[in-house]
Amino acid sequence: MARTRLPLHTRILIGGLLGVLGGILAHFALGDSPGLATFIKYVTLPLGQIFLRLLFMLVLPLIFSALVLGVAEMGDPRTLGRIGLKTLFYTVVISGIAVLLGVGLVDLLRPGEKLSPELKARLAASTLQKSATPSSPAPPGAAPAATPPKPEDKSATEMLVEIVPRNPVKAANDGDFLGFMFFSLMVGVGVALTRTPAVQRFQEAVEGLFHVSMRLIDLAIGFAPVGVAALLFNLTAQLGYEVIGQLARYVGVVLLALALHQLVVFPIVIRVLGGMSPWAFFRGIQEAMVTAFSTSSSNATLPTTLRVAEEKLHLPPSVSRFVLTIGATMNHNGTALFEGITVLFLAQFYGVPLSFAQQLRVVLICILGGIGTAGVPSGSIPVVAMILGLVGVPVEGIGLIIGVDRFLDMCRTALNVTGDLVAAVVVSRGEMRGGEGDRPPALAAAGAGAGGE
Repeated sequence: MARTRLPLHTRILIGGLLGVLGGILAHFALGDSPGLATFIKYVTLPLGQIFLRLLFMLVLPLIFSALVLGVAEMGDPRTLGRIGLKTLFYTVVISGIAVLLGVGLVDLLRPGEKLSPELKARLAASTLQKSATPSSPAPPGAAPAATPPKPEDKSATEMLVEIVPRNPVKAANDGDFLGFMFFSLMVGVGVALTRTPAVQRFQEAVEGLFHVSMRLIDLAIGFAPVGVAALLFNLTAQLGYEVIGQLARYVGVVLLALALHQLVVFPIVIRVLGGMSPWAFFRGIQEAMVTAFSTSSSNATLPTTLRVAEEKLHLPPSVSRFVLTIGATMNHNGTALFEGITVLFLAQFYGVPLSFAQQLRVVLICILGGIGTAGVPSGSIPVVAMILGLVGVPVEGIGLIIGVDRFLDMCRTALNVTGDLVAAVVVSRGEMRGGEGDRPPALAAAGAGAGGE
């Protein structure tokens, strides 16, 4: 009888639990013994580093292909006109609000700073802090690796200018991912404006690169049970069980931010910009939200989202199909919020201070990262790893996040799909005129048919 293989998220959970339990036992049984330090240095640390390097290796092709396709698939802006521009504007603004909400909560609640003085001293001296970037461990007898230099603090004006790179290849090589993202967006705009057979073939090649990148990420994530077990073993073996309390506070802040965006920001947008009853809206999209939560994929939920928009919300198909299809690719409010919270939490956890300008840079990258993140389970993990390396935060901390990522991924995907449907309501109202004043007939029908206020 053939054995059924456990789902990947279950294997990751098991790997994380084994890493945590093994690390805690090793911490209490062996403490700071040379044997444990040697095991970490030559076994678990390299395994964790290999996993992180696999993610870093795939960041650039994934970001480039996802951003180019996300913009190019909007079609010719001269033809689409208002719909395309409104969808893009909505995505940037609402994603910006989501990231600012998440970053604000982390700055207010400080979930990463609840460490005891003893644990802070142990963390500062640990192997994890000395391997802040995914570089190889120092050979035996070599001087300890220095903590990576703090990223140069720049003014808002300098950051604005440097968004436009002189050389996109050099920008990618230097870790200037914001400049590389801008270049990718411009390539997407160029593809959308230039509809020739040669450009069509180029777009198909970029789509092929995207598919290859996603396949390789699937393979890399397949190594996650081992990588996560190694990363969490390293953390708990050197820091003890107190790190679990930090993780619980992190999860609480993420869930609070997602809830505020879902239950406060979206209802305001629906009422003010969409002209629809929030109660009627949420009653109508229940099926799409449940599907998104269970699949953790905006792309897999798209057929349900399209049906809900037309049958439950009664949105015009010509608008909703375009907005929702693009939204499944580039309108990831929950993902952008999650990335911002994760980066600032780990910066607090490792004691890496980030100035206002650096946090603003993180916000901008998270907004673009939300556009360039694939709408599939764990699609945001490579982007988070990239941002951590960019701001000088030890990337090993991502092992903490991956251990609970499946549940958080389900929650933020539900928010992403809700945001897509909110965008469809807002854009539809702007495109349709008549009925109840400026309110489109489709939205008026949605409010009445779904039991609105």
